[in-house]
Amino acid sequence: MATRTDIDLELAERRRVLEAWVEKRRRIAALEAEAADLLVEQIVLHDAEVSASPFHRDAIHRSMIAEFSAAGHVSRGSMDFAFADAQALHDHLPAVRAAFAAGSLSAGHVREIARVSALVAEAIRNKKVDTDVMALFETAVLVVAEQDTAARTRAHARQVASALIGESIGERHRRAAKERCVTVKSLDDGLALLTAVLPEWIATAISDRLSRMTRELVRARQDSVPEFLPWWSDEDIDALHPEDFALDDPAFDAYAPAANADPADADAHADGRIFSADGETFATDPEIEHIPADARTWAQIQADLFTDLLLAGDPSRAHGDGLGRIQGRVQVTVAATTLAGIDDQPAELDGHGPLDPDVARALAGGNNGWTRLFLDAAGMLVETDTYTPTEGMRRFLRARDQHCRFPGCRMPVHRCEIDHQHDHAKGGKTRLDNLGHLCRTHHTLKHPDIPDPHRWAAQQERDGSITWHSPLGRAYSDPPPRRVMFV
Repeated sequence: MATRTDIDLELAERRRVLEAWVEKRRRIAALEAEAADLLVEQIVLHDAEVSASPFHRDAIHRSMIAEFSAAGHVSRGSMDFAFADAQALHDHLPAVRAAFAAGSLSAGHVREIARVSALVAEAIRNKKVDTDVMALFETAVLVVAEQDTAARTRAHARQVASALIGESIGERHRRAAKERCVTVKSLDDGLALLTAVLPEWIATAISDRLSRMTRELVRARQDSVPEFLPWWSDEDIDALHPEDFALDDPAFDAYAPAANADPADADAHADGRIFSADGETFATDPEIEHIPADARTWAQIQADLFTDLLLAGDPSRAHGDGLGRIQGRVQVTVAATTLAGIDDQPAELDGHGPLDPDVARALAGGNNGWTRLFLDAAGMLVETDTYTPTEGMRRFLRARDQHCRFPGCRMPVHRCEIDHQHDHAKGGKTRLDNLGHLCRTHHTLKHPDIPDPHRWAAQQERDGSITWHSPLGRAYSDPPPRRVMFV
C-alpha cells in the first residue's frame, strides 16, 4: 500500500513534468515571436526593393515567398499567412506582439488575432472608426487569449471586432461567405478528407437532404424484408415485388422451397411467383435477379449518396459506388498484370498515393485514354510506348511529374504549364530532360522580364531532379515522384 510520502513524491514529479512542459511551450512561443520579427525585417527589405522597382512588385513578392517556403519546407500558402501575421503584429498589434515575445501567447493565438484584426484595420482605413479602436480591440482580446484556447480566442475576437466596428449580423455573414471553398486533404489507406466551407444554412440544408435520403433508403431496406405469415391473401401476394427480395438473406432461411414441393398444389401467379396453400413453400422465377442485401451503415450510406449526387447527379440504384459515371479528371498508373487480373499489385492515384486495384480496374473499364509506361529497375519512369513530337512527350511528363516541380508545391499537372528549364529562346532543346511541369506562380519566377536580383533559374539533372537556384544563391532540389512496385 502506497504511503502518504510516496503519493506526495509522485504528485511532485507529475507537477515537475507539467511545469517543465509549460515552460518549454513558453520558450517555443518566444522563439516563434523572434521568427516573426525576422519576417518583419524581410518585409522591410522587400518594400525597399519594391520602391526601387515598382513595376516588378508581384515578381519580387513571389520570389520572396518562394525562397522562404523552399528554405523552411513549408507550403506557399502557409508562408503567405506567416508574413501577413508578422506584418499585422508589427503594424498595429504592439500589445499582442509583446505578449507573444513573453511566451504568454502561442503562434496559434497570434494567427487568429492577427487575421481578425484585419477587419478593424480596414474599418480604420475607411474612417468608419477612430484609430484608437485597435487598442481597445487588443485589450479586450488579450483578456481571453492569455487564458483560453486559440479556437475560443477566434470566436471572442470576432465578436469584439464586430461590436467595435458596428458590423451587423447580416454584414458579418456576407463577409464570411466570401471565404467559402472546397479543399481535399489526403488521409491514410486510400481515404481523403473533403472539406466544404459553406454558408451555414446551405451546409445544414445539404446535411438534412442527405439524412432524409438516407432514411428513405434504410426504410426501404427494412420494408423489403416482410414478416411472413402462415397464410397469404391474394392482396398480400399482389403487393409483393420480386426485386424487393434477396434470397440469400438469412431472414428467408425458414421459407426456402421444399425439395418435394409440387407446383400443381400451389397457387401460381402470372409473374412466376409460387406460394403454397399451407404457407410453407416459397419459390420465384429463377430468371429474376436479386440484389444482395444492403449491409451499409447509416454513415456509409450518407457518404455514398454524397458521392453519387456530386459525381453522377442521381444516386445509383444498387450500392452507389458511382465509379461507372465518374467524370472528374484523375490519372491512375496500374501494372498491366494488375489490370488483367493476374495479380493485385497496388495501383497509383498520381499525386496522391496507392489505389485499390479493384477501383483502378473499374475506372479503367470506362476510360479510353491509355498510355503504356516502362519503368527501370529502380521504379523510375523512363519511356512511353507512344511517340509524337508533342503529345507523346506530354504524356510522359504528366506521368513522371504528377504535380508542379517547385520544391513543396502540389499543384496537379493539369493545372500546370510545361516549361523549358533551359530557355528555348536561348538554345534550350525540347527534350524530356529539359522539360517539366510548373504552376503559373512558380513558372513566372523564371521569366526574363523579372529583374536579375529576383529571378530564379532551374536545371534538370540526369536523374530527373530539378535544381532551383534562388536569387540569394541557394540551391533547392526537387526529385521526381518515385514509383515503387512491390512484387
